[in-house]
Amino acid sequence: MTKEEMMAYILDSVPYRIMFVDADHIIRYMNREAQYHYHTVRGYDNLIGKSIFECHSEKSKEMLIAAVEKLKNHGNEIYLGVSVYNERKYINPVRDETGKLIGYFERFERNLQK
Repeated sequence: MTKEEMMAYILDSVPYRIMFVDADHIIRYMNREAQYHYHTVRGYDNLIGKSIFECHSEKSKEMLIAAVEKLKNHGNEIYLGVSVYNERKYINPVRDETGKLIGYFERFERNLQK
């Protein structure tokens, strides 16, 4: 098993949507839950390689751009609010070994308790 396969299996086991976006706002990875949500629930074609703004409203786009600017200045996880699906939304920085922001991931959490 390669490191990439192992990481994909780990991220696919997370019961929340996780989408990694590079510093140019291009979607580079979606875990299984994110793929299901955006492809099956929302009806988007394959989003890998496309701008994250293709699946966000103008208001969300502005919020994301502002959040990424904070991340560039060495900010940590940012809480973005609650989605229309009643999920808490976060944006988390991904940095290289020098601390430079190479991208970010959106993370959504819902209450899994019944």
